[in-house]
Amino acid sequence: MKLLSKQGSAAIDIDANAMNADECRLKRLIDRLPNGLRSTIRFLRQPSGRWLRIPMGVLLTFGGLLGFLPVLGFWMLPIGLALLADDVPPLRSLRSRILDWVERRHPDWLGHGSRQQ
Repeated sequence: MKLLSKQGSAAIDIDANAMNADECRLKRLIDRLPNGLRSTIRFLRQPSGRWLRIPMGVLLTFGGLLGFLPVLGFWMLPIGLALLADDVPPLRSLRSRILDWVERRHPDWLGHGSRQQ
């Protein structure tokens, strides 16, 4: 029994470490955004922003699927999925893989300084 509980707690530790790494990378990406957008994203990512994050994520995702229409665009799809990733575990793992790709291909995007205005 103790062996199973140790394995289970090790898996939880690995998941927690992965989440901490993702949070760090996300914070560095958000720090590169313009001030107005940066504060909006930070508000939406707070746990209290869930009531707004989920509907906005769903609307942006559906709007991105209709990107062939003049007003809507395909740019809405990744933003909607990124907002939903905070609340939907399968999307969280996809976000983690995308952040791994960004870290390998574009390490300057994860720079420590914020973008100049």
